[in-house]
Order: sequence, then C-alpha cells, then structure tokens
Amino acid sequence: MSPDAGRTSEQTKDPRPTANLVVHGASEVLTCVPSRGSAMDRIPAGSVAVGARRILAVGSRREVAEAVSLEGAEVVEAAGGVVAPGFVDAHTHLVFGGSRVQEYAARLTRSREQVQALGIPTGIMATVEMTRLEDADALCADAAGRLDEMLAHGTTTAESKSGYGLDVPSELKLLQVNRRLNDSHHIDIVSTFMGAHDFPPEVPREAYVDQVIDEMIPRVAEDQLAGFCDVFCDEGYFTVEQSRRILEAGRKAGLAPKIHADQYSDLGGADLAADLGAVSADHLNFTAAGSLRLLASAGVVGVLMPLIDFAVRHPRPIRAREWADAGLEIALGTDLCPGGYSVSMPLAIQFACRWNGLSPDEALLAATLGSARACGLPDRGSVAVGAAADLQVWNVASLEDMVYRIGHNPVRTVIKNGKVVV
Repeated sequence: MSPDAGRTSEQTKDPRPTANLVVHGASEVLTCVPSRGSAMDRIPAGSVAVGARRILAVGSRREVAEAVSLEGAEVVEAAGGVVAPGFVDAHTHLVFGGSRVQEYAARLTRSREQVQALGIPTGIMATVEMTRLEDADALCADAAGRLDEMLAHGTTTAESKSGYGLDVPSELKLLQVNRRLNDSHHIDIVSTFMGAHDFPPEVPREAYVDQVIDEMIPRVAEDQLAGFCDVFCDEGYFTVEQSRRILEAGRKAGLAPKIHADQYSDLGGADLAADLGAVSADHLNFTAAGSLRLLASAGVVGVLMPLIDFAVRHPRPIRAREWADAGLEIALGTDLCPGGYSVSMPLAIQFACRWNGLSPDEALLAATLGSARACGLPDRGSVAVGAAADLQVWNVASLEDMVYRIGHNPVRTVIKNGKVVV
C-alpha cells in the first residue's frame, strides 16, 4: 500500500512556500549581507526564489529547490551574470523644472561670475524660478522620464527631496509630485521635505526660517507628504542655529532629521547631525576626523555622492577611506539634480571606488544596504529571506568586472516586488 494511502489531499499538500519567480544560473549572488571575515556573503552559482513580493530562499540551486515549491514559477535565467539587490539611491533632487545645461556648459571654461555676466542664470535660484513656473503635471512627466532611466540602471528605490520651490505652494507642489510618482512608477519614492535648501530673495532670512517652521512643516506633516526634513547647513546657507531650529521643529512634527553638511566649509553641521541623531548626513567634504567619529558613534549614516563632486569640479572631493576608518556607515547617492545630472548608480559605484577610495564590496554595500538605512528602510538593500524582492541581474560575471568597466551599464534585468519590470 502507498504510504500516502488514506491521507486527505490537505494532509499531502506541499508544506513549503510557493515561489512565483526564481532566478537561476548566476555566476554569483551578491547578498549584501555582511559576513564575518569578508564584507559580505557571495554565493557562487546561486539562485533566488521570491513570492508574495518577498525573498523566500537564496542559496545553491538545490538548496532553493528544497526550501520552496517552484511549481509554476517564472524562471529568470541569469546566464552567468551577477544577481544583486536593487539599488537604493539615497540622495536625489528628482523633481525640478527646466534645465541648467547652458550654465553647466559655460562653467566648463568660465567662472560663475563670467557666466552670470553672459546673462545665464546660475545656481539653486535659477532652478527655483523655472520650477515655480511649471505645473504639477509637467513636473511629474519630466521626473517620470528620469525615473525610467534610473530603473534601467538598476535603481528600485530612490529618495526625492523638495527644495526648488522655496515658498509654501511650490514646496507642497513638489512633494505632491513625489506622492504621484510613488503611486504610479515602479521605483518606490522616499519623500523628503527640504524647504531649507536656500533662501528665496523675496523674504528676509530669519523670516524665511520662521516660514519653514510655522507654515511649511505643519502643512507637510498634516498632509503626510514626507517622512524626513532636510536642511542645507553650510557657509552662505543655513547656520547651525537655524538648522537646529528647523530640524527640531520637523522632528516634533514627525519628520525625521537629515542634513546637507560641510560641503564647502566645516560650519559644524556634522556635529549637529550627531547631536540630533539624524538619520543621515550628506556631502561631508570638509568634515573633520573627530566629527566623523561622532557621526559613527551616533549611528548617523554618511551619504557619499561622488558624481556631484565631479560635476561641479569640487576642490575637495570626499576621502571616503577616512569615513570607513572612522567606522561611519556609508550610503551612496547620485545626487541627481540640475547642477549634476546623473541617473546611474553603477557609475556612482565606479567613481566611489576609483575616486573616493572604497573597495568594490564597500561601494556596493553603500549603494544597497547602507542607502536603505539612510532612507529608513530595513527591508531593502539585501538578498536575504524576508527582504523585499527587489533584484537586478547584470551582464558581467563579477562585481569587480562591473567596477572595471567605467561608464558601462551592466543591468540586464530588474525585478521589483517579485515581478520583472526591465
């Protein structure tokens, strides 16, 4: 008699979870899960199974087949390529109006003053003027096109800051566009309020700080348009005292603090971030070693953006080796914005390695797990059981090969929430 004789169909049902998609045939799976003795686990010839928008199993082909039911699952063949988590872009100014291409081209050979003498608008305020003139539909359409490019380069989650409105209706408009994009695009949008990006010329500085605190933050919180509040604390922008007032008001309203700090001078923004326990501190070009250690002790994530330093020909590119030596957890962002237009996280990784001194493993961890933490997302940035099923497949055989091919986009396939979207 069969051992199953007399059992009901419910009793003989496969107890394993059922996968709706499985990735086979990888040269290796880069888990982005830190491992003792190495930066992260790498699984040679690995497979990944996903179901219900989560990763169900990762390991060898046999281990995955034993852990889950693959009956009826869609098969994605990695064909000897690399499988990695989807990138998390930890710092962008995704939504803005117009273009500063004339400024960028002119600044290649001229000073800012010479460019302004030609009648070409420059800087943040040039974009503010163009952004205020565009309606939400136009802003949304333009930003969606940028997101399409980002997705094709492996980004599956991106932070998007406001900051090109600098008045109540325009800042709300930018954050409302963030919400529309999050609802309509494959890429998840993490929305950050940054009304404190610069000072509009029509409002006295202290009066504008009051406006951010008394008018903007309450509206942003009431309408649940952002999860974070950011401020540009640097010479010529917001002082440490002004930044503290804004970030504390944001935190009181439920917006976790972030900060642009020390990009052009060591004003004390990094120390403020450590004191407030900010989620992230971004740029940090001039941050002293002692302040880096304070950030690390406070659990603040440092966001590295090599491409904006390249785009603006920064006089002091970030020495990320010092960040790592201080024990600072590192995230990576493109800083996509009108002053430095790049959608490519692979290029940011390549620059982070050659220009900023990170190893390939460190740069990838920054672009995935570190960036997820900078965005407050514990379920992103790794290939681990229970993590979000956001994956990518590259057309190269190793992480080192991706770093080596400068300017090459290695992304062949992108999986978002367990479905192939590229």
